[in-house]
Amino acid sequence: MRILIADRLPDTARLELQAAGLEVHFEPGLQDEALVDAVARLAPEVLVVRSTLVHAAILHASPSLQLVVRAGAGVNNIDLGAASARGIFVSNCPGTNAVATAELAFAHILNADRRIADATADLRAGQWQKTRYSKASGLKGRTLGVLGAGDIGQAVIARAQAFEMNVVVWSRSLTPARAEELGVTRAESPVDVARVADVLTVHLALTPATRGFVGSAIFDALRPGSIFVNTSRGAVVHEGALARAVQEKGIKVGLDVFHNEPEEDGDWQHPLVAMPGVYGTPHVGASTSQAQEAVAAETCRIILDWAQKGVARGCVNLADQTPATHLLVVRHADRVGVLAGVLDHLRQLHINVQQMENIVFLGAKAACARIQIEGEPPPHLATLLAQDDAIFEVKVVPIAR
Repeated sequence: MRILIADRLPDTARLELQAAGLEVHFEPGLQDEALVDAVARLAPEVLVVRSTLVHAAILHASPSLQLVVRAGAGVNNIDLGAASARGIFVSNCPGTNAVATAELAFAHILNADRRIADATADLRAGQWQKTRYSKASGLKGRTLGVLGAGDIGQAVIARAQAFEMNVVVWSRSLTPARAEELGVTRAESPVDVARVADVLTVHLALTPATRGFVGSAIFDALRPGSIFVNTSRGAVVHEGALARAVQEKGIKVGLDVFHNEPEEDGDWQHPLVAMPGVYGTPHVGASTSQAQEAVAAETCRIILDWAQKGVARGCVNLADQTPATHLLVVRHADRVGVLAGVLDHLRQLHINVQQMENIVFLGAKAACARIQIEGEPPPHLATLLAQDDAIFEVKVVPIAR
């Protein structure tokens, strides 16, 4: 099996995959047409990327491509629609960079409160400004608002509790029982979180539903002088609304992510980072050695599971619900051609198969096929299939929705 790694990963990943007998091509930095050409030339079964954009032309470059692995959390840099239309699995590594990102979020929180970056700049310029920088509020007893309670959000919650902060959380998936387990207060809406937060931190995945999600309503609810931190994705935040909050309410801001981030290092200007009270880092939340080794290890696990078991661990683009309307259950002898005969009958009746599995019993003498089909089958289907003496029983069950 051929693997193309098109972004930088620790050497441990390449060495582990090669030790497993896989053919690994390590060509970091490939983008756009260069990546299209490499996929066409190398015909890899697996493509590994980090932040590189994987668009339709790349996915169409070789029919051999079966799996794309995003070596990190989120998959917003991969065209999931194009991958799904080609039957290409897309997997990612959620949770592997949670601690690193949570640590950076807290670094921004502490910096915004204590103005460490400003004090350092003044010291480097030969200025001792103790009076100016002796006005921090401190974190103990203050309220941290968290939007999103996934792996990173939970890592932030744990660290906030170590700082003895009160934590209020909103997440679509957060239940009252889970909030109690985490030791947090569950809010009914993001605006409710913002109203009570001294510090608001965002940990939401970028989806069509969350693009621009943190906007005027949330910033209007924040208290003057509060702290806002975003280490998720730049497009989750409406930057114009954030800029107004900085200007009108004196909100202090820590950002690791921005709209229209450059793909390469070099000159870059952004109006937000030029504003007083706004502190930035260049999207380095997951960039610790610990996080990168964890990402590399999970990437290897995904690829080895695929190579050895045909299982796409952590796949994000499988259908939650198919058009299947009925389940065809066929208990049969485990012989060559039995299932082929069942599928041939379905083809002749113009019945489309959506999903299927064949479960083999102890001793490999018998098996049970569970076939999800689209459309109500004709009444005689069970009788037709049962004519094969290798088939023990046939049942058709409507799928409840």
